[in-house]
Amino acid sequence: MKIIHQSKDNDLSSFTAFLAVAAHRSFRSAADELNMTPSAISHAIKVLERRLNVRLFNRTTRSVSLTDAGERLASKLRPAMASIEEAIQELESDDHRPKGVVRINASEGAIRLVLRPVLARFFREYPQVHLDIVSDGKLSDIVADGFDAGIRLAEAVPRDMVAVSVSKDVRFAVVASPRYFEQRGYPKVPHDLHGHDCIRFRFESGAIYRWELERLGVAERFNASGPLTLTDQPMMVDAAIDGIGIAFVPEHLAADALKDGRLKRALEDWCPAQPGLCLYYSGHRHVSSGLRALINMLTETLSDS
Repeated sequence: MKIIHQSKDNDLSSFTAFLAVAAHRSFRSAADELNMTPSAISHAIKVLERRLNVRLFNRTTRSVSLTDAGERLASKLRPAMASIEEAIQELESDDHRPKGVVRINASEGAIRLVLRPVLARFFREYPQVHLDIVSDGKLSDIVADGFDAGIRLAEAVPRDMVAVSVSKDVRFAVVASPRYFEQRGYPKVPHDLHGHDCIRFRFESGAIYRWELERLGVAERFNASGPLTLTDQPMMVDAAIDGIGIAFVPEHLAADALKDGRLKRALEDWCPAQPGLCLYYSGHRHVSSGLRALINMLTETLSDS
């Protein structure tokens, strides 16, 4: 409190700049977040370091990292600044209704499964909130890329993030057309897949997804091979319906085709349910009223389903 008491009027903005650089490990990314120039950010940090008489960052031409003193200051400032921002936002919002822009990074499947069902209702209830939703198949660093939150499978959420469950458990399905199975036979154990044409999935990072099958605690990971590789899971379902091969896809994407007989399942007892999708965000940043409203709606929808 002594530092705050003796501080100058622009210390609040200097502390904000310091925390932005600490979060992004980049002066340019911090400048983009705060709508400032990199030179203004650099100047604010230099002034703060000079007044505190301590170096807060180690800088090279390629990287920015916190010093020990910087780490200590950041750990103390984060909760304090979050409280200040929350208090200011509450005072500025006379009607207390959520407003502002909320940036969400999610896979296309997550957008369709979790966000699309609530969007119309969300905008009716919160007309002053703008959702900026980016479909991204990569596991982006949501903090570095300027997103407020991301949506991914629970197993893919970074451990340092706050995660909120927004879907039921998910289950994958090994599927192909009835004609394909009639001609090529049904695989009875995962090893049998080696004799089949498989439809592979490629992440935007370029990596090929390895099929993960499990039964009675025994896990099998299978590097699928076949004539077709796609980056779109609904298209994988279409390819399986067309008899091109066997696909391994989220069950809900194949549900209609399984129901009407265009697809058949195999290895069903090797496809247990897994923890579903989570919305996640950094616990070191203030949760805006718009993001909080979205989280509340998604969790209420999940509990009612």
